[in-house]
Amino acid sequence: MKNLFNKLVLTNLLFIALLFTSCQEEFEEVGGDTQETIAANSNTAVLIENTATNDGSFDNIVDGASCLAIKFPYTVEVNGIQITIDSREDLHIIEEIFDEIDTDDDILDIIFPITITLGDFSELVIEDFEQLRELAAQCTEGGDDDDIECIDFVYPITLFTFDINEQQTGEVTVSSDMELRRFFAGLEDDELVSIQFPLTLKKFDGTEIVVDSNAELAAALERAKDECDEDDDDDFNDDDFTKERLDHLLVECPWEIREVIRMSMDQTGQYLENTLTFAENGSVTYQSPTGGMVTGEWSTRVTDNGIALNLEFEQLTDFTLEWIVYEIGDHKIKLYSDDGNKIVLRQHCPDDGNGDDGNGGNGIISVETLTNALLECDWIIKKVTNQGEEIERLLGYEFIFVEDGTLTIGNGITSFSGNWEIVSNDDNVRTLKINIGDEAAVSFDWPLTEIDGPSIVGTTRLVFKDENADYKMVLEKVCNDNADDNDVAEIRNIALGGGWNVASYVKDGMDMTADFNDMDFNFSNMHQLEVSVNDVPIAVGLWRVLRDTDEELKFFINLEENATLAELTDAWYIVSVESNRIELAYEDEEATETLVFEKP
Repeated sequence: MKNLFNKLVLTNLLFIALLFTSCQEEFEEVGGDTQETIAANSNTAVLIENTATNDGSFDNIVDGASCLAIKFPYTVEVNGIQITIDSREDLHIIEEIFDEIDTDDDILDIIFPITITLGDFSELVIEDFEQLRELAAQCTEGGDDDDIECIDFVYPITLFTFDINEQQTGEVTVSSDMELRRFFAGLEDDELVSIQFPLTLKKFDGTEIVVDSNAELAAALERAKDECDEDDDDDFNDDDFTKERLDHLLVECPWEIREVIRMSMDQTGQYLENTLTFAENGSVTYQSPTGGMVTGEWSTRVTDNGIALNLEFEQLTDFTLEWIVYEIGDHKIKLYSDDGNKIVLRQHCPDDGNGDDGNGGNGIISVETLTNALLECDWIIKKVTNQGEEIERLLGYEFIFVEDGTLTIGNGITSFSGNWEIVSNDDNVRTLKINIGDEAAVSFDWPLTEIDGPSIVGTTRLVFKDENADYKMVLEKVCNDNADDNDVAEIRNIALGGGWNVASYVKDGMDMTADFNDMDFNFSNMHQLEVSVNDVPIAVGLWRVLRDTDEELKFFINLEENATLAELTDAWYIVSVESNRIELAYEDEEATETLVFEKP
């Protein structure tokens, strides 16, 4: 009896072993290992779907919604300028237009209909703004949504499907988030999935990790949920900078003060072009061109509102505050605090000695290099001062430097000729010598004191200044009359399209529109501007549209020869442009002005 029982047990164990072996053979063995499976509705599957979800936050500057994205191409109108958005890179154009002037109200209109892509990569045609707003209201913003953006799959990935009896039903290779997301969306809840391991994941900082099992995969995706700033907000100015990046930028070079607003009062005049120099030991030095220096302390920290820069000076109360850094741009930092406080700083790096100075890397710009820079393109006068007084009649005039040592200065119709050369003065500073018999206001020896960027090669702005004689000249480089800039071309074409009237001119809160009643402004080729009353010309001047060193669109108007019209002589910021309306603004330490042209 005992032997029979033992035989039965042995037989049953053999049967079970054979049955188990049979089931094993029905699974695909990939890489020599039996695959683990996960249910289509399991937590791991949900993590995979959330990681493969379409992230719509990259175009929040347009739609304000992180759970959807507008399909390229589409058209928007930004502050009156129509732009076709063909790629992510084009979105930066919108930000640049918004940043051109801080005193305007930024307006963006989407030209409907548009097609949007949702988180599951399905597409929907949107006919109007109300429909878009309703969908955007369903998004969870601020990084609290389900999608996982701090880690990505590295494709291709091979997956296997099994039924509830653990029989393999299929094999698929996916090559993108869209294919992976749609694969999981097509599964039934009771289906099983296995993944071919090892699997590579790329984190937000570019590092890659390899996982070898479902458990390792789930743990990696779970950890990645809160490892980075998903940028699910409308703060397109933050540019995803970190405290570490800000600290590095601050100590890299001195920072020139471009604007100071305190308690809504413009204090720029007393600080303009002075510098702040940050040191790694936490000290900061304020210095004026005349040599005055004040030392204080600086520190940064992360707050709920962004990265904060704390400045402390005993003698500089206008700077002593904790400032929120709301934008880091190309060589520029913008700071703000509540109650109408703002500071704009521009990085001012000396020549980096990388060989572009042409003088053996000693940081001194060579005569040859500066000469070649002036010969490369035309140079527009942005400002000329003589003994502290601005010579506004030369605003927008153009220097053309010729290799034989001759040059011309003109407004498109009238020009004067003279000679030029680059020399070194007694202080070994490269100096531009100009001699124009008919234009004494620029016939000086101009020491070069500032370039835009770290090197003279490629610079787009030159500043010449003599502190002793109290004169200064700022030149902006313009190549091919900015013909390759589509925005400049479009604005010029609109301005050229017929006569314009002054619909509004307000200076420091005073409405002075009536001073320009019955005047017709005609912008014509060769940068010529004619003002007439009842078809009778009363003044001629210069106009010019260009994009300056700060990537800001400017509308130059020079009517300095007429006492009344001279009020309009400025390098205006372009606020908005429409087919029948041009709005401009100007702001400095002396005045705040707005000017609106409309077609009659």
